[in-house]
Amino acid sequence: MQFHKAQLSNGLTVLGEVNPRAYTTAVGFFVRTGSRDEEPGEWGLSHFLEHMVFKGSTRRNADQVNREFDAMGALNNAYTSKESTVFWAVVLPELVDRVTELLADILRPALRDEDFHTERQVILEEIRMYLDQPPFGADEECEELHFGGHPLAHRVLGTQQSIGSMTPEQMRSYFQRRYVAGNIVAVVAGRVDFDHWVKQLERWCGSWPSGEAPRSTPPAQRHFGFHVRCKPQATQQYVVQLAPAPGCEHPLRWAAELTSIILGDSVGSRLYWALVEPGLAEHCSLHYVDYQGEGVFWTTMSCAPEKVEQNLDILEQVYAQAMAQAVLEEELQRAKVKTKARLVLAAERPRQRLFAVGGNWLALRRYESLQDELQKVDEVSVQQVVQVLEQFRLDQNTCVTVGPRQQVRGTQATEPTTAT
Repeated sequence: MQFHKAQLSNGLTVLGEVNPRAYTTAVGFFVRTGSRDEEPGEWGLSHFLEHMVFKGSTRRNADQVNREFDAMGALNNAYTSKESTVFWAVVLPELVDRVTELLADILRPALRDEDFHTERQVILEEIRMYLDQPPFGADEECEELHFGGHPLAHRVLGTQQSIGSMTPEQMRSYFQRRYVAGNIVAVVAGRVDFDHWVKQLERWCGSWPSGEAPRSTPPAQRHFGFHVRCKPQATQQYVVQLAPAPGCEHPLRWAAELTSIILGDSVGSRLYWALVEPGLAEHCSLHYVDYQGEGVFWTTMSCAPEKVEQNLDILEQVYAQAMAQAVLEEELQRAKVKTKARLVLAAERPRQRLFAVGGNWLALRRYESLQDELQKVDEVSVQQVVQVLEQFRLDQNTCVTVGPRQQVRGTQATEPTTAT
């Protein structure tokens, strides 16, 4: 695979990872904007705008957009996170120009008032749907409690109140600020003539307004504590726990990833053998999530309500032992094999390389090949894992448990801190 980089006259960055032997081609526009970039009164706007893009441009309405994707047999979608909004499609190589033109066109959305008011109801229903599903909003509330007033506390979907009071004018203003060429990266992965693709992008995107969209990345003041929420209709007790972790720029980034696999992978980890395999918990895992400037270790567990105290004790014992004693070399090697296998399997698909190349460039402004990633995994040592556990303590955390229990560990259930 060969990496290529170019820049359009308006500042739009263009990246390509070309694989002449690929059978498909993935195209994506990565916008460096997400919930952490929203001001008060704008919460949920990035995700709302993602929906509005598919309502069409001045040249196409929503029906035409959907029909054109379908006519190409495209696998396409979009997503919004705390730090990015991504629009992507996978097609046969001969349809790259066609799908790129379609994506470029809808990225200048019409933002019609009637579409705004219709889609607002879709977003409100989406918020209600997630509040009705496990863990019943505990994950988002845990982030709010953990990060306090930091921008990473913002909910991606927003709240019923913030979406309900939003106006089309706010959306247009946000779009003009954030969707400038200097804040967008166009990425292609798979079989493609890169030079030709750049010329086509200049034709379709060269008129986009230039400029940058700065992002504030202040350090977070973490807030630790234990919180109980009662959901009488739930049949299981759910636990969400957040602890500090390295940010995406941190030299221990890959060591943190392997730490999460050693302790909390879905199969074969310490938490698996302590809680899942014996049948004490239906699920228990630890994940590492890295943001710009900050990171989190994210623990989730679901179990029978009467077992939650016992399981929390075991969870703490697993983490305490890991922090007190070095992990075994064989555990680290097993985690490395798992990680490398997942990276290689994902790299066989242009779509996954699209996300890797685009996401890495948005966060770090650099390209990392599959070989680079595999080498960084191999370079992680037991001592680095020890450093992670010493510098980012898993016993200093924010925990929210939700389920039918009115009281857990002597803490009485209270109402969520944020109105929904």
